[in-house]
Formats: sequence, C-alpha cells, structure tokens
Amino acid sequence: MTKRRIASHYTLLDSHLERNIVVEIDTSGLITAIEHVDNIDSMAGVEFYPGVLMPAMVNAHCHLELSYLHAAIAEGTGFAGFARAIGQVRGNYTTQERVHAATIADAKMWEEGIAAVADIANDDLVMDVKQSSKIEYHTMFEHFGLMNNDVERLERLAEQYPHCSVTPHSTYSVNDASYRRITTMGTAQLSIHFAESDDESSLYRHEGSLWSWYERMSWECDFLHYGSPARRIVESTPRARGVMLVHATRATESDIRLLDDHFATKPAWVLCPESNRYISRLAPPVDILRSMGSTIAIGTDSLASARSLSMVDNMRLLGDIPLHEVLTYATRGGAQAMCIDDRLGSIAVGRRPGLVILRNADLQALRLTPEAKTYRLL
Repeated sequence: MTKRRIASHYTLLDSHLERNIVVEIDTSGLITAIEHVDNIDSMAGVEFYPGVLMPAMVNAHCHLELSYLHAAIAEGTGFAGFARAIGQVRGNYTTQERVHAATIADAKMWEEGIAAVADIANDDLVMDVKQSSKIEYHTMFEHFGLMNNDVERLERLAEQYPHCSVTPHSTYSVNDASYRRITTMGTAQLSIHFAESDDESSLYRHEGSLWSWYERMSWECDFLHYGSPARRIVESTPRARGVMLVHATRATESDIRLLDDHFATKPAWVLCPESNRYISRLAPPVDILRSMGSTIAIGTDSLASARSLSMVDNMRLLGDIPLHEVLTYATRGGAQAMCIDDRLGSIAVGRRPGLVILRNADLQALRLTPEAKTYRLL
C-alpha cells in the first residue's frame, strides 16, 4: 500500500507546535507513523508544505440552515434586534435558495479544513446536504419558544437521522417543563446559548429589552425564580449531562465556577467571536476561561451573523493568544466539546483526523496574521 510522508515547518502535536516532524499516512488517511527527524530536507519522498501542519478542525457551533441569510441582517443591531430581524426576513427566500446556500457553505468549510460540525437546526430542510457532505455533522435540533411545549416534534425528527439529538436553545427562550424534559432525557451533549448578552441576565431581574419584549407579547417566563441563567442550568440539568455553553460573552468568573462545580465533566465553552462582533460588538471572556483552565472550543455560528464561516477569522478575533493554544481550541477543544476526541482533533497514530496546512502565520512570533488561512491536504 502506497504511503505519503508529510512535513511542514511546524506540526501541532498534543497541543504543542513541534519542528522536524514527519507524518506518514496511508491511502485511506490513516496515520501510520509519526517520526521526529533531524534533517527533513535530506529525506527522500517527503512532501514538504510551508506553514503549520495540523489536524482538520472541529466547528463546535454552526447554524448551516441559516446560510441563505448571508448579509441579509445589518451588523450591530444588538441581540434583541437581531432576533427580531431573523423573524422578519427569513420568509423571503425559497426552499431552493436555502438549500443552495447551505451546499455552498458546506463545501467552503470542507475546503478550509473542517472535519466535524456541531450543527444547530430547527428542521430537516438541509439534512440531505449534511448527509451527503464529507464533513461529519452532529445535528442538534433546538427547541425554543416560551409558549411551545411540542418537544416531541423534534424528538421524532432526531430519531429519523443518525447523529442527531434535541437541545434547548437557551435559558431565556424555553419554558420550564420543556427545558427539564430535554435536559433530563437522553445522554447526548447539550448545546446551550448562554450569557450572550446583558439582556439575558437582566430578564431574571424583570429588566432589559428581552423583558420588555416578552411583556409586550404577553409571553410568560415561568423560570425566573432560578435567579440567573447559570443557576437555572445548574438546578435543571443533571450533573452527568455533557454541556456546551455557547457565546458566553457576559459569563462571569462566578458563573463559570458554579457551572464547573456542578457538572461531572466541566462544560465546554464554545466561543464565536465573529458572531458576537457582528451582532453586539461584545467579546467572549477568553482570558478568564484560560485562567480557569476551561475547555475552550470555537464555533462559527451562522452566515446570518457572520461575514464568513472561517475558523481562522474567529481565532484571530480572540486576541493575542499563542498559536499552539488557539489552534488547539479549533481542533482538540472542539473534538472534546463534541465527545469525538477519540477520533478527531489531534494527530496521532491510528487516527484519521484529516490534515490541514495553516499558511501565512508568523512563524517567528508564532502568532496568527491577517493573511493566515487554512487549506485542506486531505
């Protein structure tokens, strides 16, 4: 069986950037050997690619079905404004336009080196796109609506397809009975929009734009007695359940500690800084999460709330973080969040993670640059 031997300036191994590494793969993409060598230039048959060799990335939060809304919603509208705008424009597109946009977005993510996606869905409109994709999708049908008790509809959808489950949208958009039903049934990972804006915590104090909006609509919130979004999660979600907490721009150190202490496995924090910039101009608390040793992953959110689904664009927006660390968020961190780190997210013998080259990074300072991009090798 013919094997390829691949090298680069640096290779991401076990969350470290190492030099003088040759990765051997067979025709199926299986890694058969990892060698430390002194003189790569003198070795015959080695394919050398400038940049950083890394495993294919894991997008831990995406809404592929909203790809048709690219550039349809103005930037900087704020959280409540964005939510209202989606409701106003989503009926302006045909089924064909929606599916076509998802197909293009899926292909782009593959080309840029994404191996797996935790995808949030409200229906199965683009499920054929995901099932025929080279990317491994785990679809989470999200339940939302304060007056919506029909969790069964999503449960039936999830049973029709592989790698599907049901998750609550957030701590502010799901009534108490539905939230508890979802979080106490099954064992699949939950993906919860959390602490995305000040309005979310203000709601529990009967304040802010969400509270005003719900009052105008005469929507009842039967969960405000929990006192805070973090407390609601802790008191309504079994300790053994795996949880991804998404966005978290307003999460505090006390929130993080409370949630870490509750769950048997600490939550994964999925950061989507491009979406936060697009909607609210807020930034996730990456420094706090780093200092607390949290599992950090990266998501792209949707093209309704981002200029692209580029993982590198999102990495850049996290600030001046060492290259090995931010690349780990996009690879092993996402795989850990999705509980697929036994197969994807790291370069190791016996795995088929896919291989990607990061080009145009600053290889002296080991930092991302505005020109840095990822390209799939296999």
